[in-house]
This record gives sequence, C-alpha cells and structure tokens, in this order.
Amino acid sequence: MVYKFVLISNEVDDFMREISIDSEAKFIDLHNAILDSVKYTKDGITTFFLCNDDWEKEQEISLFEMETSMDVDSYTMDSTVLSELISDEGQKLIYVFDNITDRSFYIELKDIVPGEDLKKPKCTAKVGVPPEQYMIEDFSDLTKNVKGGKDDLIDENFYGDEEFDIDELDSEGFGDLNFDNEDFR
Repeated sequence: MVYKFVLISNEVDDFMREISIDSEAKFIDLHNAILDSVKYTKDGITTFFLCNDDWEKEQEISLFEMETSMDVDSYTMDSTVLSELISDEGQKLIYVFDNITDRSFYIELKDIVPGEDLKKPKCTAKVGVPPEQYMIEDFSDLTKNVKGGKDDLIDENFYGDEEFDIDELDSEGFGDLNFDNEDFR
C-alpha cells in the first residue's frame, strides 16, 4: 500500500507538500522525505506525534530512544513501521521540526492506495515556500539586542532588587527553617 500524506504549516498560508510513501516504510523514511521536500538540514532533533481529530498529541515517535516509564510505549523512527501505528485515512500527525521553539508541520493521511508499492518515498506536490527551519540560527542571536551583549544579561540585579536583604524576611510561618544557615546564603 502507498500512503499519501499532506503537510501544511501554521506559519505560511500558501505552503503545502504531498508525500507518497510505502506503508511498510519506517517513520525515519517519512522524516527524511519531509526534510528533503523542504530542503532542511538533518541536524535537528525532531519528533512525530500521532494526534486525535482535534490535533491533540497522543503517541510520540521520537528520533532517538528516550527514557520513559515502563507504563508508556516508546517508539523510535528508525524501528517503527508506518503501518504499525497508521492505518486509517484522515489520521493526523504533528511533526515537530524545531524543538527549541516548538515549531511543527501538521500532517494528514489523505489517501491510501492499495495494491501499489513504492521503493522510495517521493514528494508528489509542492506549493509555496516552507518556513525557515530554525527561528534562532545561532544562540548568540539571543543576546544581540542586549546592551553590552551576553555578559550584561546576568549581574548583581539579576535576581531582583539590588537592596534585597535576606535578613528582612519574616521567618514566621516557615516552621523550623533556619535562614541563618549558610545553605540559604
């Protein structure tokens, strides 16, 4: 069987990609096909989420093995076949391509073509320009507009009022806590 997925972005109105992929391919193959279709680098930590009809995240399929509790099934892209978790037209997925700023593509299985096989996934339709892969290209970007750069971000006033005196705290209501203890200084 061949799955035809359509992906869109909530950042770019006129953006769409359609990807056809064999149902027996793995999530890593879909991951690579998505990144290739939008010309993104493959250096980010990404993840898929199966979603309900309201786009609420349910099952996660991660790029790498994550430590989870024994109560939760853990799936990775390189070991999970698409048809193991996806079997119905209309299935919704979210593909988080930028975990730092939680940016995603919204994916829906639009069509299932029985009786066909596809050796390699392919992008069968492209509309528009995808959003930038990363909002922050370099972490130094975070400090560009700060007076003096990153060293001025943290100073003696970072935690609040420069005239703050821990001895002024009213220790009533704190039980047996000893604010004179060096652990609180």
